[in-house]
Amino acid sequence: MQYKNTMLMGVLLALPFPAIAWLVASLLKNNVDLINKPALPYVIAIALNLLMLRFTVKKDLDKTARGVMLGTFAIMLVLFMFKVRAR
Repeated sequence: MQYKNTMLMGVLLALPFPAIAWLVASLLKNNVDLINKPALPYVIAIALNLLMLRFTVKKDLDKTARGVMLGTFAIMLVLFMFKVRAR
């Protein structure tokens, strides 16, 4: 499968994992027995994005890797701001 080597493609590739993590965290928010660590889904999302980043770097898709990195940092910054504001 041919990937476009653009930053936009990287940002779009970085979005699903944090979105899924946010959905899982919000669904399991009331069920504390399943998740003892509230930040665990976000840590998993970051780890999955880092694996995607490694894949794009190995395939010499530098612009896509920059987009994945940019998207990951932007999403995690927004989530951090929401967490700080919620307190």
